[in-house]
Amino acid sequence: MTVQNDTVDQALTTPGQSQPYRELGLKDDEYQRIRDILGRRPTDAELTMYSVMWSEHCSYKSSKVHLRYFGETMTEQMGSKILAGIGENAGVVDIGDGNAVTFRVESHNHPSYVEPHQGAATGVGGIVRDIMAMGARPIAVMDQLRFGPADAPDTKRVLPGVVSGISHYGNCLGLPNIGGETVFDESYAGNPLVNALCVGTLKVEDLKLAFASGTGNKVILFGSRTGLDGIGGVSVLASDTFEDGAERKLPAVQVGDPFAEKVLIECCLDLYKAGVVVGIQDLGGAGLACATSELAASGDGGMEVNLDEVPLRAEHMTAAEILASESQERMCAVVAPENVEKFKEICAHWDVTCAEIGEVTTGKHLIIRHHGEVVVDAPAHTIANEGPVYDRPFARPDWQDDLQVYRGIENADLGEALLQLVSSPALCSRDFITDQYDRYVRGNTVQAQHADSGVLRIDEETGRGVAVSADASGRYTKLDPNMGARLALAEAYRNVVVTGARPVAVTNCLNYGSPENPDVMWQFRESVHGLADGAVELSIPVSGGNVSFYNQTGDEPILPTPVVGVLGVIEDVHQAIGHRLGTVSEPEVIVALGETKDEFGGSIWQQISGAGLNGLPPQVDLANEQALADFFIGNTSLTAAHDVSEGGNAVAAFEMANRAGTGLNIDLSKIHSDPFVAAFSESASRVLVATTADRVDSVLQRAGELGIPAAVVGETNDSGEFTFGDASLPLAQLHEAWAATLPGLFGHAVGANSVVE
Repeated sequence: MTVQNDTVDQALTTPGQSQPYRELGLKDDEYQRIRDILGRRPTDAELTMYSVMWSEHCSYKSSKVHLRYFGETMTEQMGSKILAGIGENAGVVDIGDGNAVTFRVESHNHPSYVEPHQGAATGVGGIVRDIMAMGARPIAVMDQLRFGPADAPDTKRVLPGVVSGISHYGNCLGLPNIGGETVFDESYAGNPLVNALCVGTLKVEDLKLAFASGTGNKVILFGSRTGLDGIGGVSVLASDTFEDGAERKLPAVQVGDPFAEKVLIECCLDLYKAGVVVGIQDLGGAGLACATSELAASGDGGMEVNLDEVPLRAEHMTAAEILASESQERMCAVVAPENVEKFKEICAHWDVTCAEIGEVTTGKHLIIRHHGEVVVDAPAHTIANEGPVYDRPFARPDWQDDLQVYRGIENADLGEALLQLVSSPALCSRDFITDQYDRYVRGNTVQAQHADSGVLRIDEETGRGVAVSADASGRYTKLDPNMGARLALAEAYRNVVVTGARPVAVTNCLNYGSPENPDVMWQFRESVHGLADGAVELSIPVSGGNVSFYNQTGDEPILPTPVVGVLGVIEDVHQAIGHRLGTVSEPEVIVALGETKDEFGGSIWQQISGAGLNGLPPQVDLANEQALADFFIGNTSLTAAHDVSEGGNAVAAFEMANRAGTGLNIDLSKIHSDPFVAAFSESASRVLVATTADRVDSVLQRAGELGIPAAVVGETNDSGEFTFGDASLPLAQLHEAWAATLPGLFGHAVGANSVVE
């Protein structure tokens, strides 16, 4: 990037000046299109704005043609409660009584490989600001993490840094971390996935959107000062692949200050309460270039901006650097002239830096000045909304048929297999990670660690709350991308309903390899269709999402990983169903819901037994998931419930008994004729529930009325033994094996940023 202050006048008089557009990620035809739009060569500042806004991360240029399918399939009835949907900073759902909830999940993958702590920390900060920009108070965060093999040297560098970044930023903000997922697989070596989710609450009338309307309204930048950190960050890193050694070559990752963001949250809420904000946008990827162009493009006029008014923390920054900087903890608001002083007073009260940097104008152009000269003069919509759209080639890979040939598994002794599963990095305790997060700050967390879904109270008077879960299986999705996305949706949906909550909306973060690879684009398209069609079948709207491409090292893409989040509403969190046994004084009876089939394709047993990855994933009929929702919502006959997924019935039963320390006896013959299938198959649409002896008939009757296969399969006891089929192991032995794995692998990082509860 050049350091001169290139102006529009100079661009007109030096049309042949060479420019580093390829280094900024633009292709020859994209650069020529910019010249055609402007009728001249772009200035350095214009070239910067177009390059970051037309990047894969900001423009969705390779995914738009497929993402439209979400809108094409969503019915009017499905979207009736969506106040803000696809295309906004976050989805917003009306949950009744004047209350709304907003949630979104977004990737910060590549920055988290380059600098794990700051990459993950600023990922949390960015998603929190997306929620703030909707007019909401952030109330909780979650994370979806994927790393290379747990014993790989680079995983020992990346995982502790990512976890410390998430915990540092979230804990300092005072936001509970209510759940997530950590997955290890060779395909993520060199390209970890760090997907951060945030939930916020607001009143329906307080909804804010990102637009600049009203000629003469002022544009105010507030929050932290703008520096050189993060230039070319998310917008560039997320639009390219990694080569070996890339962690030492790529641009600096953004640096976060969670305490500044905490103050910014309170400042924004006071600004909203005072009614002084017309439109607002957070500054994340592409920084001020994104905020100004998107606000102007979404409004009813143009915008003029003076970069001399931008508060800086570095000297001699060029216009291009100011526009591209991804310095954190910044927001941009549109404010009526009569409210500017009040706006500034509120910022001063919170000691938040603010500056009037421009105003809304007539016309459609974004005009930006620096040192008294025009450095940008372009139609705002061409920067923000008219990037290239690629209908890239896609084709079912030649290797897909061979991959789907099931090659079988090696059965093992039931007890030995269970010990292998619960001690494997795939299924072992995540306490090493989650103990570094504060889960109960703010006092509204009902369920978090080890729970199927995070559950939060949002209304102290009524007890109304929300349940949130996010899930994905890259192994399933590689075997069958359409079914893999459906399975991710089904598991997140099931995790929500087993708490007693009714699902109301879906969000997603779609992580894939290079879109220039037809195999990857086929995986992506199939996943989008699977998720969209599945949402229609469940009558639950997709409220928004995120796409992350170029997740690969060299030519090797990651497993296709569609992370799917589901938000549910529970009328009274005091009635939320937990997953652990032992909450009542009397013995509990275990009932298995759903049908177990011989389905091991993509399973954890297939992975850890050395059978590789082959076959078809479990097949899901989403009507069965809907039946489970009807079974759980309003059901007061249950003492516990836990969905059956990775590791099958045996692992789910162990997880239920583990926290309680109670003995448990499971009769596998009531589940399937083959004990190994009964124990470890990963068939979908299954849940283990617990009840008391006097309510068993009620549970079975309700399941029967809904057409859900149900069988009494076991009961608790005081033996301290976990018995399933002909295998019996001390629960303490299983617990020790389950708990020891991650501390053994990452003990060098124990104590860093830990939370003592």
